Amino acid sequence: MSKRNFILLIIILVIIVIGVFWFLFAKQTPSTEEGTGEGINFGSMFNPFGPTKPATSPATPPVDISGYQPEPTSEIVIKLKKISSIPIAGFAVFNKERLKEINPTPTLLEGEGAETPAKPTPPPTEFMPALRYVDRATGNIYQTFADKIEERRFSTTVIPKVYEAFFGNKGESVIMRYLKPDERRIETFVGNLPKELLGGDTTENNEIKGAFLPADVKDVSLSSDGENVFYLFNSENNIIGATLNLLTNKKTQIFDSPFTEWLSQWPNNKMITLTTKPSSLVPGYMYTMNSGGQNFNQVLGKINGLTTLTSPDGKLALYGDNNLSLSLYHTDTKTIEPLGARTLPEKCVWGKAGDTVYCAVPKSAGGGQYPDTWYQGEVSFDDQIWKIDIETKNATLVIDPVMIVGGEEIDGIKLAMDDGENYLFFVNKKDSFLWELALK
Repeated sequence: MSKRNFILLIIILVIIVIGVFWFLFAKQTPSTEEGTGEGINFGSMFNPFGPTKPATSPATPPVDISGYQPEPTSEIVIKLKKISSIPIAGFAVFNKERLKEINPTPTLLEGEGAETPAKPTPPPTEFMPALRYVDRATGNIYQTFADKIEERRFSTTVIPKVYEAFFGNKGESVIMRYLKPDERRIETFVGNLPKELLGGDTTENNEIKGAFLPADVKDVSLSSDGENVFYLFNSENNIIGATLNLLTNKKTQIFDSPFTEWLSQWPNNKMITLTTKPSSLVPGYMYTMNSGGQNFNQVLGKINGLTTLTSPDGKLALYGDNNLSLSLYHTDTKTIEPLGARTLPEKCVWGKAGDTVYCAVPKSAGGGQYPDTWYQGEVSFDDQIWKIDIETKNATLVIDPVMIVGGEEIDGIKLAMDDGENYLFFVNKKDSFLWELALK
């Protein structure tokens, strides 16, 4: 082969090799992921295991929130509430019927459910604790349920400046005591309240009709069932005691005495108690008699500043003296037990079974002529509410009103409970407003 031909062959082979390489490079289409900004990976082109896929972290499954419900916000239970918006002369607790709140039944579409429509049924009702109370300024009566405070006026009969009021006959009778315009004689009005229609609580223009007891009645107490009233009034130089049946309006004289200063209580249908009006400087006495006025017997005596509160069964009597020392007297064994509290019996209330007592107990009570200075308004107390177990004599602090939100100093009087003992009610002697304390 000539030298010229050999050089020509070499050139042709080089051209062929270059063409092959060009062909291979021209067919490769390097790509990048959109938006990654990465260049061509030349090393991957010569990888014997093929292109390597980028490693990806395992996918995290989404959190299922279909059944999630936020934790309910804890409701602040307010145990102590002011009920009345006005100063009151007196109140009563009774059970009142109301329509029961129920969840609405979904309406069935046509063709669904029973073919025969169900017979209409009366709406369900429930009996719940309710209160009625008398406005001191006007004599108007207001009412509300205990669990839902919605003060509503019940009557518009005006009796100005009522300083004492009672309710009987399950809240359907009212007794109002007020001074005549000359402010020398006490008038006592006994009225009947109109019955309410179920669901008609918006009525507020009711008129109270009734009659008057004898002029200058000195004291009034209701029987435990609320159907009768015992009242004391002056007759010449004596005091007369009589009963009034609120259902029949029948009056019966059962007591008379030359001593004229008495405070009465009717703890049960078989017993009426009479305690001499207290004074720090004068010995006091307590007596009992039956509801007919017989068997007038002394129970306690020769105790200065004596005030009393008899248990529902009549077997026990709370009493206090001029040192505010609260003690328990057993009428059957004639024994006395000090309870260790310093308060007055009229700042207490017996439980329905007679085994517990709730009392408004002053945090401190300095020296003084008790109960005179307290009655006359010269002294006012800052009370705590205590529960005393009569059997064990253990005392438990229920609440200190000034230590809670919305609370204030309380000088508690006229304590009362509902039948189920779910609530304790009282009046603040400082301003005559009505309060409610939830016990359960």
